[in-house]
Amino acid sequence: MTNIIVVFPKIEDAKSIKNVLVRNGFSAMAACTTGAQAIGLAEDYTNGIVICGYKLIDMLYSELLDCLPEGMQMLLMASNAYLGEVNLKGAGRDIVCLSMPLKVHELVSTVDMMCQSVERRRRRQRLSPRERKPEELALIKEAKCLLMERNHMSEEEAYRYIQKCSMDSSTSMVETAKMVLTTMQY
Repeated sequence: MTNIIVVFPKIEDAKSIKNVLVRNGFSAMAACTTGAQAIGLAEDYTNGIVICGYKLIDMLYSELLDCLPEGMQMLLMASNAYLGEVNLKGAGRDIVCLSMPLKVHELVSTVDMMCQSVERRRRRQRLSPRERKPEELALIKEAKCLLMERNHMSEEEAYRYIQKCSMDSSTSMVETAKMVLTTMQY
C-alpha cells in the first residue's frame, strides 16, 4: 500500500480527510499540522503521497515539496485563487492539485490515480537492474580472470559460469565471485 500523510493547518481538517481516505480503503498513515512533522514522517518512507493545503503553520506547500524525499508525490488542495499561483512543476516534480471546496469522489479518485502511479514507479524500480559498485565489479572481473586462466575459458564463458552458479545457489554475482576466488586460490 502507498503511504499517505495528510497535512493541514487545522488538525480537524487533516483528521477528517484522513478518515475519508481510510473509509475508502487507503492507508493514511498520519494527520499533522506542520510541514516539519510531515517531513519527519516522510523520511521514514521511500515513496508515498503528501496531501496538503497551500499554507501550513510553518511553511508554504512549495517549501514542503523541496524538503520531501524524491519518491514522495504531493497533492495540493486549495481554492482556485491560490491554485492559479501554483507552479505545477515544483522542484522538478509534478504537483497534483484539487480545488476547494472538495468533493469526496474527486479526492478518492485522485488519490487512487496517484497511488497507482506510485505503485508503477515502485515496480519499475524493482525490475531495473541495480548499479554495481566499482569494488563489486572488480571482484567479478578478478573471478572471471581466475576462471579464464585456470580453466581456459573465454571471458564470456567465465561470466556465464559465475552467473549460472549465482542463480543456482540463489546468491548475488558478487557473493558467487567471492566464493570462486576463495575456492580457487588454494
